[in-house]
Amino acid sequence: MLHPRRHGQRPARPAPAAAAHPRGAARRPAARRAARSARMKRFLDLADFERDQVLSLLELARRLEKQPEPRALAGRILGLLFFNPSLRTLASFQAAMARLGGNSFVITAGQGSWQLETRPGVVMDGAAAEHVREGIPALGAYCDALGIRAFAAGRDLASDLADTTFNAMASLTDKPLINLESAVNHPCQALADWKTLDDLAVPRAGRFVLSWAYHPRALPLAVPAAALHMAALRGMEVIVLRPEGFALPGAIMERARRAAAASGGSVRETAEREDALAGAEVLYVKEWGATACYGDSEADARLRSTLTGWCVRNDWFGITARQCRVMHCLPVRRNTAIADEVLDSARSVVQREAYNRLPVQMAVLHQMLKP
Repeated sequence: MLHPRRHGQRPARPAPAAAAHPRGAARRPAARRAARSARMKRFLDLADFERDQVLSLLELARRLEKQPEPRALAGRILGLLFFNPSLRTLASFQAAMARLGGNSFVITAGQGSWQLETRPGVVMDGAAAEHVREGIPALGAYCDALGIRAFAAGRDLASDLADTTFNAMASLTDKPLINLESAVNHPCQALADWKTLDDLAVPRAGRFVLSWAYHPRALPLAVPAAALHMAALRGMEVIVLRPEGFALPGAIMERARRAAAASGGSVRETAEREDALAGAEVLYVKEWGATACYGDSEADARLRSTLTGWCVRNDWFGITARQCRVMHCLPVRRNTAIADEVLDSARSVVQREAYNRLPVQMAVLHQMLKP
């Protein structure tokens, strides 16, 4: 680095031509190129990362939580495109960009903007005025990274398991891309949940129970799939507790088993509450649709109408570990999925999960966009 010569100092002797630049200066452009190539290009699925990479991202989140870098992303812009409602995801990403010195814009399709068509090859003679094939490239031109939220259609299980709609939209931009929740994934929530477990010193090998809970309508598989994979990759003893008809799809279970095998954990499922909850360190509560009749809303409604007792109450914790924690991604329906007596107790860490969305997303954005 060159400094102005101080008044009264003798002029420095010119360096030989071969050493005209400070040592290593010639390597700096190459180093910058290497740093750029090492940036995270896409954050779509925790399964895209090795366990050590996830741990490094969590370490960065903890550092930024304690020592923010308010100019790290100065001049950078994050675009956020939502096809479905959001509270925590929208607010926490905007806050994360602001904390790092960047800016963001939000487009909610059909609310203050054109309704966007996502289906390929469709004759657009309905409500949608614009197709994502034009809309997403346009948005990408205005930002340095783009986040997209697009829930499952809930009609075709194979299509939703393949994340068909989200992947088609992802192919329309070459900008760094973040999955804000798709048909079968919510990596930002999963990363925040992992940090929450670490914050609470939950043992890596502890028992993690992912339990189905009642909801008056079918909900997507994204959060249960992401939470299952997160706990398996962390190396936990994972048990999926669900009633008959609500087993998670084999593809989701098998992927989690592979992650568990690589991390020293295990994955199994059961419909027996006592079998699952005995000694549990964590009860992660989530609602999802009946996979036995996926896409058939009437059959799903008949099946779930008999399961209103699957509301987590204090009596669920008689055989768990004494300090068993209750997790939920939110939003949650009180006294439907989880009772007041549990949500308002010291067991509940749902607000800690919500808070952790901010530091982990700061880490993701930092990895993607810091010059």
